[in-house]
Amino acid sequence: MQNVLEIVDLKKNFGDFKAVDGVNFQVEEGKFFSILGPSGCGKTTLLRMIAGFLEPTSGSILINSKEMVGVAPNKRPVNLVFQNLALFPMMNVAENIAFGLKRQNIGKKEIQSRVSSMLERVQLGGYEKYNVQALSGGQRQRVAIARSLVLSPSILLLDEPLGALDLKLREQMKIELKKLQNEIGTTFIYITHDQSEALVMSDQVAVMNKGKLEQIDTPQNLYANPKTSFVAGFVGETNQFLAKKTSENSIRTEEGLEFSSIFIDENINNECRLFIRPEAIALFPKPDALDMNYFDLKVKTILFDGSNTKILANFLDNSHEIMVSLPQNREFTHIQKNDIIKAGVHTEDCRCYQA
Repeated sequence: MQNVLEIVDLKKNFGDFKAVDGVNFQVEEGKFFSILGPSGCGKTTLLRMIAGFLEPTSGSILINSKEMVGVAPNKRPVNLVFQNLALFPMMNVAENIAFGLKRQNIGKKEIQSRVSSMLERVQLGGYEKYNVQALSGGQRQRVAIARSLVLSPSILLLDEPLGALDLKLREQMKIELKKLQNEIGTTFIYITHDQSEALVMSDQVAVMNKGKLEQIDTPQNLYANPKTSFVAGFVGETNQFLAKKTSENSIRTEEGLEFSSIFIDENINNECRLFIRPEAIALFPKPDALDMNYFDLKVKTILFDGSNTKILANFLDNSHEIMVSLPQNREFTHIQKNDIIKAGVHTEDCRCYQA
């Protein structure tokens, strides 16, 4: 499969500030590619350079092997869906979708055909005459995407398009967007600070921090095998401890807890950061396993959230808090606040990176 987008050593400076600092990546045609990072990391600046709204300080942007630097936004084979959607309130659904086609002087019959076809593809068939303000948030989202896709772009750029939706609708739209991209086959490049959105929808995720890409990988590998301390802490929930390396496979946290770990970053000289996922912690584990770190916890509170219920606990000999995911069975429903419980974590689930 060929690359539809190639970014080569792309930089964008605003005075002395390096908003995007030497970024390199490729996106295969037909993929859902997300750029994930905290606010201010440079991801929107990167997207706006791909769209043509910002000129890079240096570097190349190749779409379908053609250089785009210096090419006007309306001459690039891309379309951008904004967070606020930017639909025209005085136009109905069909008129919103047809807007770009009319500007290209396409015939009326072809416009009607393409608009009707696109509405069916985004599951809004029969909504042509509806006022966009009468639609639900999810429906307006699909209209905005249809308006961009009807122009047959090589790439659809989406700048945090779910940010303005309520939580439940956002969860629904994550699934809808993934299904829509699968059905239509257009390359999606999606900007978000929400790691759940990136993990659920993407074929590949690029994690961005301070203008640089820390790791590009599948969602599964980002979660299971982060390459840096930033990725380990930013992608998914995790417990963190400051520690020092005491031997090739051992560390001691600043609270004095001893852990053995299979994964200790080779760049660590002495001080490091230990990461343990809440779901990696086993309650009442079988004793005396050679590959297990054991410890006692005192339950501080139970955070009930249905299938995502967790325990917030303290280690017995210090006040450091640790989050533990409860397995979804009835075996642990007896646990109460202030209980002392046995716990453990496999050495392979203790990951240490340079602090």
